[in-house]
Amino acid sequence: MRERNKYTKTRRNTDKRRYYTPLKYPEIPLSPNDSYVITLDGDRLDLMADQFYSDVRLWWIIAGANPNKIRRDSYNVPGGIEIRIPREINPILKKFEKLNK
Repeated sequence: MRERNKYTKTRRNTDKRRYYTPLKYPEIPLSPNDSYVITLDGDRLDLMADQFYSDVRLWWIIAGANPNKIRRDSYNVPGGIEIRIPREINPILKKFEKLNK
C-alpha cells in the first residue's frame, strides 16, 4: 500500500461536477520503537520519509505522528524541533487501507 492515491474516490454532485473524497488518516500511536530526531533547516518530509522508509510517498506518516509540530500542507519542516519517526509502519499502512476502502 505505497500508493495512497488509489484510495481517492471520484464523486459527482447534484450539478454533475466531479469532486474527490478526502482520504482518512489513522491516528499513529506511540511505540517504544519510535525514533526521535532534531530537525535541521532545510529538512523536508518527503526526504525524511525516503531516508527512514525508502519511500518519499510515506511523508504523511511522519506528519501524522507530529500533528502539533508539523503542518500537513507543506513538505518543509522547521529546523530545531524534535519530531517522532514511527518505525513500525506496516500497522499504520493497514489502518490507512482499512479506513479508505
